[in-house]
Amino acid sequence: MLLVYYLHIQRVVDLATDGLHVAVHRGFLVVSREKAEVGRVALDDILSVIAHAHGLTWSNTVFSRLADRAVPVVLCAQNHAPVACVWPMEGSYLQGARLIAQAQAGRPLVKRLWRDVVAAKIRMQGAVLASAGGEAGAFETLARKVKSGDPENVEAQAARRYWKALMGAEFRRDADGGGANALLNYGYTVLRATVARAICGAGLHPGLGLHHSNRGNAFALADDLMEPYRPFVDRAVLTLLGRGVDEVTSEAKRVLVALTSLDLQGRHGTTPLHLHAARLARDLAASFASGVEDVDLPMPPEPLVLAGMGTCPGAPA
Repeated sequence: MLLVYYLHIQRVVDLATDGLHVAVHRGFLVVSREKAEVGRVALDDILSVIAHAHGLTWSNTVFSRLADRAVPVVLCAQNHAPVACVWPMEGSYLQGARLIAQAQAGRPLVKRLWRDVVAAKIRMQGAVLASAGGEAGAFETLARKVKSGDPENVEAQAARRYWKALMGAEFRRDADGGGANALLNYGYTVLRATVARAICGAGLHPGLGLHHSNRGNAFALADDLMEPYRPFVDRAVLTLLGRGVDEVTSEAKRVLVALTSLDLQGRHGTTPLHLHAARLARDLAASFASGVEDVDLPMPPEPLVLAGMGTCPGAPA
């Protein structure tokens, strides 16, 4: 199965059927099975490509043409968690200068940036809980407690309260699990690809994170910057579960992919999430260059918008 999810102009291509062949022809990504074409998408319209299926074959040209457009190709395991990503070597024309500024950014600046990211994530978690009828007053207090670098690990304190209140006392976040965990994996994979593309477009290196620093993680910065957006996936998954959708079905994929087109309010007005992420990455590049933290992190949407996530196939609300 070839699933193409439309996000305004750009699209997420999900390769979910075994035995597909992927090629490029006259500006289109062309997918075929047993030599019969099953779909095509203009290369310039693609936001990301996510591959779950076994036995996929690709022409080398596919990767080079997608790399020319800074389109990440995410390869997933059976649990829908990403295991590899094909990443372009060149990004913004300012890449050289921005990479140097990123690598040389002082620890005090990096720690302040991480503080801001964590505080934004905790506030978003509180807004999601409130939209689900939970008690969220403590989350604003926790967000205000976050210090430079989050030395007291307020992020983890908030997470313990959050998951219990949102999903129930028995829930455990398990990246290798099925059911709700598999749905979360898929949603986070889409977010990771979206943010990774934004980072590439801004001329930054995805492996140089603010906080995540595992040597085996080539996308540490993407994992950092996607943190404030994660609660959107959590809210949509909660609604899907309430509707009896507890597997990664085509409907669930449409709902989770559509979150990247969710309109978010920021300092510069309202933009879809994938464009907000691009602006956030550019703000981060500017902060590295100037030495002053000044990034436009997402603000929580209205409660009714959050409550509506996951209710309609193909749309976040």
